Amino acid sequence: MTTIPRNQHLLSIQQLNNDQIYQLLSLAKRMEIPEERPSFSGRFAANLFLEPSTRTKTSFHMAERKLGFDVVELAGMDSSLTKGESLQDTLKTLAAVGVDLAVVRQSQVGGLRGCMDGLDMKLINAGDGCGEHPTQSLLDLYTIYEQFQTFKELHVCIAGDVKHSRVARSNAYALRQLGAKVSFVSKPQWQDPSMAGVYIPMDEAVESCDVLMLLRIQHERHSTYEKTGGYLEAFGLTQEREARMMDHSIILHPAPVNRGVEIDSALVECDKSRIFRQMTNGVTMRMAIIEAVMKGEL
Repeated sequence: MTTIPRNQHLLSIQQLNNDQIYQLLSLAKRMEIPEERPSFSGRFAANLFLEPSTRTKTSFHMAERKLGFDVVELAGMDSSLTKGESLQDTLKTLAAVGVDLAVVRQSQVGGLRGCMDGLDMKLINAGDGCGEHPTQSLLDLYTIYEQFQTFKELHVCIAGDVKHSRVARSNAYALRQLGAKVSFVSKPQWQDPSMAGVYIPMDEAVESCDVLMLLRIQHERHSTYEKTGGYLEAFGLTQEREARMMDHSIILHPAPVNRGVEIDSALVECDKSRIFRQMTNGVTMRMAIIEAVMKGEL
């Protein structure tokens, strides 16, 4: 059985150097032009999502269809994982029946790393628990680059449930590697010592950051339900705080957005917000990622 080289999957943002990231940004720009897109007609992609998803799952489906793939959609309840089959055997089954690319979301940090040996199929990590979300990070980078045309010396503040956020982890790593300054805003119990960085008050962040990246509370990863009363006033983006942001600053959020919790509802679609632009860019960037993975260019 053929085994795909480990570096030809996309499992972590940490496997990419700066040149590869800029290559993907350039490729994503090209994907905006339909005539520039490659065709993978006759190839099969499977989206296996074992945790809930709207944006990531739908944008991968759209990206795959725009590139000509036949698409197989699978959820946990649709697969033999419910019968005790291992994730590795599920993926080997998909490869055995002719699937060329599997996009997988699952809850175990690093859970795909043990599934690659003997696997003749490309893999993309669509989120692994609290671990990483490399494709979300890349579409966020694309959205930032679209605005500023650089990362060097930008101040990006990531605000919210940092400890439980795979988005925060992937973005903090990539942004620092690209030369940005990264700070955090978070409740003390949601701070993560493994992500070295300065924690600052939200009132300081809004006046100094070029990019404010908001995160939702990851209720599904807490042992008890976190109360949200008073969160917006203490740690969220209110209209008063938004008014103090610099004119060129932008607001990002990986979504789903909890309006009135991490951000005032009126600000979700304000002039500084790029929240829905991120979703549009998600399709474009995921087309670029798929092309690079399928052609072994990572």
